[in-house]
Amino acid sequence: MSTLLIYGATGYTGRMAAERAKALGLNFEIAGRNHIRLAALAVHLGVPFRVFDADADADADAETSLTGISVLLNFAGPFAHTAEVLMRACIRVGVDYLDITAEINVYRLAERLGAEAALQQVMLLPGVGWDVVPTDALSVQVAKRVEQPFALSIALQVPGSMSRGSAMSVSEIIGAGGLARVAGELVATPDAAPRHFDFGEGPVLCVPLSFGDLVTGWHSTGIPNIAMFVHISGDAFPEGDLSLLPEGPTPEQRDAHRARAAVEVTGSDGAIARSVIETVNGYTYTPLAAVEAARRVLNGERLSGFATPAKVFGSGFAESIEGTRITDF
Repeated sequence: MSTLLIYGATGYTGRMAAERAKALGLNFEIAGRNHIRLAALAVHLGVPFRVFDADADADADAETSLTGISVLLNFAGPFAHTAEVLMRACIRVGVDYLDITAEINVYRLAERLGAEAALQQVMLLPGVGWDVVPTDALSVQVAKRVEQPFALSIALQVPGSMSRGSAMSVSEIIGAGGLARVAGELVATPDAAPRHFDFGEGPVLCVPLSFGDLVTGWHSTGIPNIAMFVHISGDAFPEGDLSLLPEGPTPEQRDAHRARAAVEVTGSDGAIARSVIETVNGYTYTPLAAVEAARRVLNGERLSGFATPAKVFGSGFAESIEGTRITDF
């Protein structure tokens, strides 16, 4: 029987994913670095656990710890610190790799390792959470509404408060610098200007930020020019000592803030198509989408090499999560 391993299962989002996997009756185990926390969660869930690190000095340990596993689902961020060791270990032992990162450099890493993964018939599928499942699916859908899609703009609305892990990952995203895809290539765009997007309640100012869609959008749609933006409200992007932040929003805080993203595609003739996707809070959406993605991969929905959610599961995957709706303009 195929087995899923949820790495980082004792974290804020990883724990919700493990609870979801249990509710669906998946054959899974949990893993991470903290023996005490893992043991307690394993007893609660009634599943086996594995303790191993995923830092730069843990290559052999990670590889050995994947014995008997078919799919690895990584929740341990910042992913710049865990993804490479786990991806390379997965390639060596023939395990499909999934994660929930928004960090663009992890997507670029998976893209670079794609050919090696394909030779070993391993799939590298980062971004099976709020970023990038909804935007990836919506980009593919909107691109079909114009002739010869030429430019793609994506904007995320980030309301409410962030989890501690997400705030740390955002530091990695900002550290990657301003990027856009121009004529098919990722280029630095330090002087990119903010612009307005309408998420359904009137235009709001959005600032450029380099999320993973700059990689996935290119592979999923083939559109050569892609720009990413984000609208920040409330205390969504905290500052200061991030380790002092709460683990994540409470269920009540999540229920108070639905997640939205806007996609705009321009055709070669200048025609523009726009859509907005709205769903449950991103921290609610991510464990649902990630575990559903893992379930489908366990059941054989997969591609070898670097992959995107829309390529593997189709452009309707985002809407398979209850509470999701798309509005076309």
